[in-house]
Amino acid sequence: MSSSVPLLGSRLRLAAAPMAGGPTTVALAAAVASAGGFPFLAGGYQTPEALSAEIEELRRTGLPFGVNLFVPALSVVDAAAFRAYAAELQADADRYGLRLDSVAAEDDDRWEDKLALLRRHPVPVVSFTFGLPATEVIASLHEAGSQVLATVTTPSEAGMARDAGVDGLIVQGPSAGGHSATYDPARDITAIETDELVRQVRRVTELPVIAAGGVDGPDAVHRLRVAGAAAVAVGTLLLRTDEAGTSPAHRAALTDPAFTETVITRVFTGRPARALRNTFIDRHEPTAPVAYPALHHLTRPIRQAAAAAGDANRLHLWAGTGYRSAPAGPAADVIGSLAEGL
Repeated sequence: MSSSVPLLGSRLRLAAAPMAGGPTTVALAAAVASAGGFPFLAGGYQTPEALSAEIEELRRTGLPFGVNLFVPALSVVDAAAFRAYAAELQADADRYGLRLDSVAAEDDDRWEDKLALLRRHPVPVVSFTFGLPATEVIASLHEAGSQVLATVTTPSEAGMARDAGVDGLIVQGPSAGGHSATYDPARDITAIETDELVRQVRRVTELPVIAAGGVDGPDAVHRLRVAGAAAVAVGTLLLRTDEAGTSPAHRAALTDPAFTETVITRVFTGRPARALRNTFIDRHEPTAPVAYPALHHLTRPIRQAAAAAGDANRLHLWAGTGYRSAPAGPAADVIGSLAEGL
């Protein structure tokens, strides 16, 4: 039995990564927490009202948990490139009788409202993805009683997060499924094993590290702990569990032999993310602009229609490199299996 993790307050040194857009549910978080892990609710894409309801429902369990927020993007969208990409995608939209808007839509995911919620109703841990919040934001969450974690993808980002005053780091390797947390969505995401990235980060800071990316079983957990991670986060292995909100088309694709690899792509959201390679990626990767969250809004109607139709080749099939190891069944079984590597 592993001792509790001071940074998280969980019995096991395992965390459930926040998977925005549906897969992370209160039921999944409660199952992970009941099994001894530490779950993060996914605040990204949710309204503050919906997030508040999830927080209160999970709080009633009395189990430890955290909340993850997206740091708003500061990138400037190339309007001409965006219009050209919208025109290119119209053929995919036509399949579902959709008309795409070629004007880039921007939003901050109701950043200030969600921060206000977490200050009024603090949770044990708040983590951030896609960048660093201002030091004043971190200080205000500390004052409210929350620990603050920053997700980083390089030693340089780890140093920035350390200097900003966070309590710990989530070190995300490029083998992780879904969006890369990189602070620079225009940079090329180069290959590196997560355990080596943890070692590099540990050389620049003594902050405790939660390692994420490429966790396909207990052996991976063991390697990451040996590399210096205080805890290990899992995401993809939970996608097919009973409690996850993963769409039927996404679930089926994870075991479909037609999908043979994962790749990092910007075609769906304008920000690098690892997904099962499908024909939508093959057609549009060469022309997809760096334009998050505008591209997320542009492709969302296509993705929603594709999910409803079971069309996996026009769907964002987020998955890490260990996707073939993702089992069906209770989430507690996944946590129990991974605990063997502690």
